[in-house]
Amino acid sequence: MLRNLLLAGLVTVGALVAWPGQPSGRLVRVYGDLSAADRVAVIVPGADTTVATFDDGTKRPGGAARALLAEAARLAPHERLAAVAWLGYDSPPTLSLGVLTNDAAAKGARALRRTVTELHTRTPAPIALLCHSYGSVLCAKAVPGLPVTDLAVFGSPGLDAPSAAALTHPARNAETAEAVTLSAPTANTTLGMKGEHATQGTRDPTDPHGTTNLLDTQPPASVEGAQGAVTGAGVSPLRIWAGLGKNDWIRFVPKVKLGPVGFGTDPTNPSFGARVFAVGSGGHSDYFTPGTPSLRNLALIALGHEGEVTS
Repeated sequence: MLRNLLLAGLVTVGALVAWPGQPSGRLVRVYGDLSAADRVAVIVPGADTTVATFDDGTKRPGGAARALLAEAARLAPHERLAAVAWLGYDSPPTLSLGVLTNDAAAKGARALRRTVTELHTRTPAPIALLCHSYGSVLCAKAVPGLPVTDLAVFGSPGLDAPSAAALTHPARNAETAEAVTLSAPTANTTLGMKGEHATQGTRDPTDPHGTTNLLDTQPPASVEGAQGAVTGAGVSPLRIWAGLGKNDWIRFVPKVKLGPVGFGTDPTNPSFGARVFAVGSGGHSDYFTPGTPSLRNLALIALGHEGEVTS
């Protein structure tokens, strides 16, 4: 009897994780004035994020971007931050095989690199990546050699890297290295997004956050100058940050990789070498909740105020 129950349970779980689920859709939206920004933060969400849920409160990328801008304005009212809520990949459903493997993250990493490349053609501002849950897996694959100043991962299921130092090395293969080659943008291009999922849009003048789904369609005055900002001495060494909420259930997920399943190292482990920042007692989806230590520290990281981040 017990054997039959266990078998039935395994079949049920197997059916759930094997279920392909519906495509999440893709949407990349800018909050704030990108052309005038002193700093730019790109928010990369985790599993179960879709176009339909994109703006469902601070647990989703749209609401998270608004909360980040509000906190940054409170902390540094004279500094200008723009936030990019980036759903530029097919976010896997939680109950799917995809959420247990690197496949979606590897494809998304290439798209994220294209987005960062395009951002650098439009602004000289330093860029920080703020990556939640499965999004941290994606960002860790994208970041080697990428011209960003900070990578903050939080609620991470583990990273396929032995240490923070390994993430600061140049890209390990020609495919990812090619993704950061700069070129002039074309009209009606979205932020590094191609194909049928790309969502176009224009700025809504009634939105106090200056939200837009589409970068300005005019190419930058000097692509060569923008490339210099990326490859020159002005890019700071990459800072790696990690945080985990006290009540985040993902702390109980084994940080191991067995063949294609799992992700690897816990980035909050002291041996990994990341800068661990204070998060508070929040759960897995609470990192951008107003009034929390996590939101304050993420805003400080985005602003480049690394000396004020608490641990």
